[in-house]
Amino acid sequence: MYLTLVFLPLIGAFSAGFFGRFVGYKGAQIITTACTGLASFLSFLVFYEVALCESPCYVVLFPWIESELFHASWGFLFDTLTAVMLIVVTFISTMVHLYSIGYMEQDPHMPRFMSYLSLFTFFMLMLITGDNFLQMFLGWEGVGLSSYLLINFWFTRIQANKAAIKAMVVNRVGDFGLALGIMAIFGLFQAVDFATVFSTASFFASAHFLFLNQEFNALTVICLLLFIGAVGKSAQIGLHTWLPDAMEGPTPVSALIHAATMVTAGVFMIIRCSPLFEWAPDALLVVTFAGALTAFFAATTGVLQNDLKRVIAYSTCSQLGYMVFACGISNYQASIFHLANHAFFKALLFLSAGCVIHALADEQDMRRMGGLVTVLPFTYTMMLIGSLSLMGIPFLTGFYSKDVILELAFAKFTLEGSFAHWLGSISAFFTSFYSFRLIYLTFLANTNAYKYHFEQAHEAPFIMALPLMILAIGSIFIGYLTKDMFIGLGSHFWGNSLFILPQHATILDSEFLPIWIKWIPTFCSIGGALLAFIGYHGYAKGFVQWKEAALGRKVFIFLNKKWYFDVIYNEWVVKPLISVGYHVTAKTMDRGILEILGPYGLATTISRLAREFSSFQSGYIYHYAFVMLLGLVFFISFVALWDLFSFWVVNSLTIVSILSIFIYNYYSSKEIETA
Repeated sequence: MYLTLVFLPLIGAFSAGFFGRFVGYKGAQIITTACTGLASFLSFLVFYEVALCESPCYVVLFPWIESELFHASWGFLFDTLTAVMLIVVTFISTMVHLYSIGYMEQDPHMPRFMSYLSLFTFFMLMLITGDNFLQMFLGWEGVGLSSYLLINFWFTRIQANKAAIKAMVVNRVGDFGLALGIMAIFGLFQAVDFATVFSTASFFASAHFLFLNQEFNALTVICLLLFIGAVGKSAQIGLHTWLPDAMEGPTPVSALIHAATMVTAGVFMIIRCSPLFEWAPDALLVVTFAGALTAFFAATTGVLQNDLKRVIAYSTCSQLGYMVFACGISNYQASIFHLANHAFFKALLFLSAGCVIHALADEQDMRRMGGLVTVLPFTYTMMLIGSLSLMGIPFLTGFYSKDVILELAFAKFTLEGSFAHWLGSISAFFTSFYSFRLIYLTFLANTNAYKYHFEQAHEAPFIMALPLMILAIGSIFIGYLTKDMFIGLGSHFWGNSLFILPQHATILDSEFLPIWIKWIPTFCSIGGALLAFIGYHGYAKGFVQWKEAALGRKVFIFLNKKWYFDVIYNEWVVKPLISVGYHVTAKTMDRGILEILGPYGLATTISRLAREFSSFQSGYIYHYAFVMLLGLVFFISFVALWDLFSFWVVNSLTIVSILSIFIYNYYSSKEIETA
């Protein structure tokens, strides 16, 4: 059952991808959806057996790599953390597959699309079920590949090409950090399997190493390297720029990436490595500050975005910040609780946005919408439920996880805890503001859509509406039904899948906070929604006047330009690197070496050197005698020192290359001067 669960999506991807023309348009839909649906059903059975019956399962297939001390096997770990993630990934993937049948109905490449979706799901399952870092890294790179294929699904669009390349390149930065972290883990622990590394982490808590005559804590460095990987994959501040651009892919892709697969991989990896992070308090400090800054940055940026999907994308980035700083304050159970809850209402929001885009002939600008509540009442209801849950309105799913994270942050009674709490609370205000701004501009404001599009707008077909109804139920009830099991006092639900040092636990302290502290996020959410509704409904001119004022204009440009991250990267990172790559690497080194050492370059260089040496042919006999003596000395030295010379030749290719570059530049400059 366990292996069947993991490999079912791969079977579906293989069938639709390689045999799409044989199984047909409908056959690809049925096979892939059935495989993910069956995997989702098996996930619930695994959840019952592993999590509820407290019976973890280890499946070791066979060795993968064995080289001296390095050993890695194909193995699968099914504990409580994996069981929860299995339900999230497979269930949301099944809903997205169902939705895609209707959304991509007119696309001629449906089998390829369904194959990519199933492949994405398979690699995510490999990531969360691997029992060692190397297998997790395989799934990690697999979801990166799948995201590239899905974002670039409409590959004839230049913006889709650019977005896919950007996602791949930015994630390479984070993946490089993760790879270094895995190498460092093997260097310290001499193992890469979770059981060995996590069980011996406490013995290496005080291990140090020297680098550039500075002493560093080994576990702190390892955790920071792992966190760099999480920053890239989970779009934390600094490496977040790929996430909004990923909206160029079809809407079901956005739902799958943002709700259940790629962006949750980084958070899952931090939670899985809790035994390492707990013994590296300095790394936890960095995680807390980075997560809180991400939540605040993304929330403020989303306020002034006009693309329907980009607003929801920035909300994903902000909510990931909550999950990350929850890990930073050592409350991993609250983080995974918010991750599971977030998957339901974020998938609901994206799929509802897809219904709006589908109804308005692919229009995504909220300024060209409005008045859709009369023609799309079902979609309005679904998006309202998702937005209210995202805002953390009491008794909806988002309320039970987001508010408890803020309470736990305050209950740390430390600088980083207070920093995360207040930034998180302010972020809740902005989250509520842009969520209700989205609802108002899309559905409640006077329509600004094209008349033809507005007249042709229609509700989604049943195959697209069914996933929305199921996700709406989850967005309302799943938080209440699971809160006591996931984060309740005295709950042993997580077993040994999470590790928290006793001095880091704050769940008990948060129960006895003053009531006004507990109400702060709710007041911020309600206040943000009221400000958005009143401002856009009755005082829209006031917003325009504020934007045209001196200070307001600067703030507006700063937030609308997304804190200038793209500008800074383009001007200070991308352009200099491209310049170095062209002028130094390509033009001087690569082309220079080819032109000097290649057939044409070698002949030209020898002829030029011959012309230079011809200057010794002066007609004076003592010049000739000097050249003969010099040649004789060189020949005798060459024969006597052959061993040393040959060793030097073999090990000095770099020196020869550099010299050839200088010779090439010298002659080029002489030619320019002559011309």
